[in-house]
Amino acid sequence: MTTPKTTFLVIRHGETHWNAHQRFQGHGDSPLTARGRSETQALGQRLKHIPFDRLISSDLGRAMETAHIIAGHNGHALEVDSALRERNYGELEGLTVPEIRSGHPEAYKRLLVGDPGYVIPGGESRQQHFDRNIAFFKAFVRENPGTTVALVVHGGVLDSLFRFVVDRPLDQPPCFTAVNSSLSIIGHGPFFFATRWMIQTWGDVGHLEKL
Repeated sequence: MTTPKTTFLVIRHGETHWNAHQRFQGHGDSPLTARGRSETQALGQRLKHIPFDRLISSDLGRAMETAHIIAGHNGHALEVDSALRERNYGELEGLTVPEIRSGHPEAYKRLLVGDPGYVIPGGESRQQHFDRNIAFFKAFVRENPGTTVALVVHGGVLDSLFRFVVDRPLDQPPCFTAVNSSLSIIGHGPFFFATRWMIQTWGDVGHLEKL
């Protein structure tokens, strides 16, 4: 029997004040900037022309603020799931890279090395974050075959998903960009004679050109 295709419209939340000041967010939060809200409105307009069945957001404020704007364009009820949260950066949240380098030199060194097992004090490791994110995607495909779902997530969740689909080790640096309010489309289903994961679109920001 052919496995029906499941499609994920994966959205990175709009720009926040901490994004604009290059501060680590994690489970901490910061509201969208005026630019972030404008970008999200443009994305909401675009999604009016892409049919999908469900809208699910991380339960962090910046993602939910983004998702509510999108819901206003298409009328979908908003669902939330904590598995889609960003990595918990513990004591580093709210800090810039220079502040981490000077105030938390050991954590800075460990982050620079990229050890997937390093647990940030008060936070979680990259491996723990990856496992939490990917468990959501595997379960969704298993329980909702054939569904098209829009997900409002974070940069770290996109990193987890990219690495999972292309099998890139966690100890390797990122090799992609996915800016705020970007759209990435990931599928799971029949592809080249097998059932597999596939990247259809990555980091698309065509809806932001007029801004």
